[in-house]
Amino acid sequence: MLQTDLLCATPRGVVVSDGPLGLSAIKRPDCAAALWHRRPLPRFQRWIDALAPEQLPRTRIILRPQAVRDAMQAACTAAGTPDAPEREMLIDDVAALADIFADIMGAGVLRLRVDPVATNACRKFHIDAVTARMICTYRGPGTQYRIEGDKVAPDTIHDVPQGSAIILRGTDWPTSGQTRLRHRSPPIEGTDTTRLLVVLDPVAGLEDDE
Repeated sequence: MLQTDLLCATPRGVVVSDGPLGLSAIKRPDCAAALWHRRPLPRFQRWIDALAPEQLPRTRIILRPQAVRDAMQAACTAAGTPDAPEREMLIDDVAALADIFADIMGAGVLRLRVDPVATNACRKFHIDAVTARMICTYRGPGTQYRIEGDKVAPDTIHDVPQGSAIILRGTDWPTSGQTRLRHRSPPIEGTDTTRLLVVLDPVAGLEDDE
């Protein structure tokens, strides 16, 4: 559970809200990232943390937002994710995030990545070559970010709380000037930790395809 002082320490350019409407702040000129701060239900967190890594869903697919629910159902079935109310919570939540993100970005097509991660993937701080990206970590430590060239707190690393959704601007954001916010996956190699990461990107130019 996130402590209040961590929220107060959020750097300039990162907007934190306690509801999904706050994610639309990513459109503001001064916003590099918008974070929806959420606290997972304890019973859901206990359930997903107890799953064997091979039971965690995995998929990479380009699809319309309304197809995300079916894609998650298929990924859970393929992984042998136990049929339980918590599995439906996961599926419903990813589908809801896809709808919210697509609406904010005006995207008719999304790239969905659901990825169990047990290594130091993307351990260097970076900015993605996309318009914007939504990330939510359902299991394990969340995405880390910092402000490049921050003179006040140059070594400060911020953690996205588990279960919270963050939208980060990428290099293709349609305004001049590049954000100084960089992010990475937290280093977990050697800790016997498996994260479950959901990533959503808008995909341009496919809206008229079958």
